[in-house]
Amino acid sequence: MTHVVVIGNGMAGHRVAAETHRRGTGVRVTVVGGEPRPAYNRVLLTNLLAGRATEESIDLPGLPPEISVRTGRTALAVDPSRRTVTLDDGDVLRYDRLVLATGSLPFVPPVKRLARDDGRLLPGVVPFRTLDDCRQIMRLAGTGARALVLGGGLLGIEAARGLAQRGLDVQILHVAPHLMERQLDGPGGRMLAASLAELGIRALTGIDVVAATGGDRFTGVQLADGRTVPGDLLVVACGTRPDTALARSAGLDTGRGVLVDAWMRTSDPSVYAVGDCAEHAGTVSGLVAAAWEQARIVADALTGAADAVPYQGAAAVTRLKAAGIDLAAMGDPYAGSHAGADAEGASGDAVEVIGYTDTRRGVYQRILLRDDRIAGAVLLGDTSTAGRVTRLFDRQEPVPRDRRLLLFPELADGGPGKSPESLPDDAVVCQCNGVTKGALLRCRADGASDLAAVAERTRATTGCGGCTSLVEELLDR
Repeated sequence: MTHVVVIGNGMAGHRVAAETHRRGTGVRVTVVGGEPRPAYNRVLLTNLLAGRATEESIDLPGLPPEISVRTGRTALAVDPSRRTVTLDDGDVLRYDRLVLATGSLPFVPPVKRLARDDGRLLPGVVPFRTLDDCRQIMRLAGTGARALVLGGGLLGIEAARGLAQRGLDVQILHVAPHLMERQLDGPGGRMLAASLAELGIRALTGIDVVAATGGDRFTGVQLADGRTVPGDLLVVACGTRPDTALARSAGLDTGRGVLVDAWMRTSDPSVYAVGDCAEHAGTVSGLVAAAWEQARIVADALTGAADAVPYQGAAAVTRLKAAGIDLAAMGDPYAGSHAGADAEGASGDAVEVIGYTDTRRGVYQRILLRDDRIAGAVLLGDTSTAGRVTRLFDRQEPVPRDRRLLLFPELADGGPGKSPESLPDDAVVCQCNGVTKGALLRCRADGASDLAAVAERTRATTGCGGCTSLVEELLDR
């Protein structure tokens, strides 16, 4: 029997183990996880911080008893020549196939006095990556009134909103000229900042944090322009870096991440890598939908599935999960485009820009088209058409001749409107797990009438959670 060892019990490693076991006999799976608890949905930590979820509610489904799960254990070394993994308790696991799902580590910028001489962060400074981090942030949030969030990207904004919902005075500190610069341009970023301000969250952008203040405990930050911003808590949300240490020490090829081919194989064909630690075709995705697609491909490879297909990259679709702020972004809505509707991209393809802005309502929408297909889109303040736009983007289907219907489908005679009934049965409702409207309706017809039952059967809503309201509406109707 083939023995597969999975290093990492996060969302990617857990999915590899579950998918491999589900495919049948002939494979024995052992999972090694550094955190001393079962696997959980890391994407939903912001919901936990905001008080909209409990620790139990973010747990991933339990793995079958046939899978050996070793929590609270760290893999110290991999020996590809002997096919062994050495754990921190001295145990040595032999494998036939190895899967690296080591994830990523939070990036802490080189700010003076942010960390002590021994490398530990100053008390009151916490990265936002694990459940333990979230617990610590919630504990500190209960002892102070002022919170600072270092980083104005997706995670930083979600963390800021969660802290604000706990009653703290919150400021975001961001080095770029505007918030979420990877998804938004200047006008969109400023509109997002205005929407956050209405929720009591201030944003300082275009600033450089040079030092932390306080001796034994964090009391604020000093900016390059000489200003000091006081705070009782600093949440570091400056992105992540792939954890490649174990792969490098094993002699595997690495770049930003562990280099893999289209079957997620590393430079050693008996070793695979998935999720945040894997680099495919020069890209480290960091998105849950990509990690789970990679897990499916590895499970196919490990079990010899006849219908296996190689990985071709995953569409970059992100949703902001912050109460009071609706945002969906996909692709790059700005690449190669100009102000006019008849611009040309770098490749010479015709480029069209569809845009709508309503400053009073805080709505900013922009869709970039190439060759009648969506190359990128951002929908801020009104995401009612996000399902349809995402489906067109994901499948690269031609868009309507009347471009206005992308943002205002109700303009069409007998058009699709905004109701779930308008979606075709093959429309993907849960992008993370590839669950279609038809699959949800079949599940409901089979007796799964509530959200929990549907989630258990189809895995819909168990990824980023962005589809929850649509799934609930489909069930209600």
